[in-house]
Amino acid sequence: MAGRPAARPHKAATPGPAGKPGLHPRNRHRERYDFPALVAACPALAPFVRANPLGEPTIDFADPVAVLRLNGALLASVYSIKGWDLPEGYLCPPIPGRADHLHHLADLLARDRLAPAHTIRALDIGVGANAIYPLLGHREYGWAFVGTDIDPGALANARAILQANPGLQGAIELRLQRDRTRIFDGVVGEQETFDLCLCNPPFHASPAEAMEGTTRKWRNLGRGPAPVLNFGGMGAELWCEGGEVAFVTRMVEESARRPRCCRWFTSLLSRSASLPPVQAALRRAHATRVEILEMSQGQKKSRIVAWGY
Repeated sequence: MAGRPAARPHKAATPGPAGKPGLHPRNRHRERYDFPALVAACPALAPFVRANPLGEPTIDFADPVAVLRLNGALLASVYSIKGWDLPEGYLCPPIPGRADHLHHLADLLARDRLAPAHTIRALDIGVGANAIYPLLGHREYGWAFVGTDIDPGALANARAILQANPGLQGAIELRLQRDRTRIFDGVVGEQETFDLCLCNPPFHASPAEAMEGTTRKWRNLGRGPAPVLNFGGMGAELWCEGGEVAFVTRMVEESARRPRCCRWFTSLLSRSASLPPVQAALRRAHATRVEILEMSQGQKKSRIVAWGY
């Protein structure tokens, strides 16, 4: 498939105002969730659907099982992904936000004016048990993916999802990173190249900080103290020493040693305060191309930092 993004029609939604302002124009989740269609695609969601005070269908977004079933329904209904599930405790990604990330990256690649027959080859650093970026990227744009992770259990679950969907195994390859201190070395061949690498790095700097973030999220949902640390992700998915700045700085340093590995190196940055130190690392690495792609979903703001040589 061509490297240029092509618009896809939105699925009809329940009447009412758009529920997710700020999303990319091609994002198919800009409207409120169509719960009848979602339940039809994934009947396991039905027990979790309830009426809000206005009598409209919704789920309890503080219930991790309800959110898991909603994700499975979205993937089945919108992207024809079957059998998507996660082991207990693994990160359950917000699909509208992950789709937005990919649409912005597609816009970045479109600037390179690749040949129409060119198939984008992408590297997902930290593919996780959910494999969400390869699943959405292949379904939306036909990209081929290599996904890497340090967790064998996460890769085993991702492989099970691929096996449940004929055709995906030929488009998505999974590799175990055995060295936790490396990002590209050990999983990318010496002469191997990609059009794009992407990453959603662990953004907390310690387990305590991850717990604080979980507690704050739980409190914002109107609940009391968070019941478990891993609500919303395993340890390696949530934190690393130094947080996202240290992780992305390491990415930058490795990219400078392998500048031809990727046309575009990219990573999500969840905090605006993380941008200046990452930009300083890019200057030290002598990156010749640097782009900052701003994203928003309602009040939530984030950005993608992209660089090349």
